[in-house]
Amino acid sequence: MRVVADSERCVGAGQCVLAAGDLFDQDLDGLVTQLTDGTVSGTAVERAREAAHLCPAAAITVEQPGT
Repeated sequence: MRVVADSERCVGAGQCVLAAGDLFDQDLDGLVTQLTDGTVSGTAVERAREAAHLCPAAAITVEQPGT
């Protein structure tokens, strides 16, 4: 799976960091940054999906490879 965080859409709510602090952080402006290259597997997929679900700005997407 691939996870993509769009800092342009981010509103700085921080829900992604709470749900998946190993995948996301916030920069000095409070906007989402990815801590990985975007490739996730195993239990990280569920944390990425939870972060995407909780994001009020829909700034996080989890994609199947090839989509």
